[in-house]
Amino acid sequence: MAIIEWGKNESVAIINMCNGPNKQNPAFVDEMNQCFDEILEDKEIYSIILTSTDEKNFCQGIDIEWLGQKMKDQDFDSIKSFLHGVNTIFKRVLLMPVPVIAAINGHAFGNGAMLACTCDFRFMTKDKGFFCFPEVDISIPFLPGMIEFVRKAIVEYKFNEMILSGKRVGAQELQDSHVIVKASENKEALLKDALAFAGTFMKKREIFGELKKRMHKDIIKVMETEDIEQIDSLNLFIQE
Repeated sequence: MAIIEWGKNESVAIINMCNGPNKQNPAFVDEMNQCFDEILEDKEIYSIILTSTDEKNFCQGIDIEWLGQKMKDQDFDSIKSFLHGVNTIFKRVLLMPVPVIAAINGHAFGNGAMLACTCDFRFMTKDKGFFCFPEVDISIPFLPGMIEFVRKAIVEYKFNEMILSGKRVGAQELQDSHVIVKASENKEALLKDALAFAGTFMKKREIFGELKKRMHKDIIKVMETEDIEQIDSLNLFIQE
């Protein structure tokens, strides 16, 4: 059974994460990359919506159970390969030559919230879900590149508050802070709002991709230098 799948609504590709809490592990990375590859082959697609089929969750971040077992087994090569893979997903979204819109239908925690931050625009339901970065409470620091791309999505005062406190915030607060485009009433309204917004984009991929490349070049540079060095060392991820 697929853990990520996609369909098409006119010029919009809708990627559905469909594995409950949608925790990120190697299978998640592989299937997300496959979706991206297939979508880019379809030249009639001008925007992407990223969402979830789960009633409670958008994405709860890294699969801690998988990671914990690999750490127990001292399989550090698999951990490094996975972390490089997640980094690649983040970079692909940042450089995607079509707008990527996160339709956050439930909880977005940790790397799940970061995935939403790599997107160009965000919508979220009012009635379900929190958005937060719990890393400060579980002793896992952000990689340098993560700090950079979260900062491009969240205004500085809010970024400072959320990163250092681990506070859970809802859709209305995120709308008030201009982190999301709109706080939708419920899941049905969320998809309707995101589709209507996505449908306004019919930009040529070449110019759209080039603009994003120029806008995010400093973020990508950090991700390809500091991030990679720190992933390879594993010092930031293996906690006693």
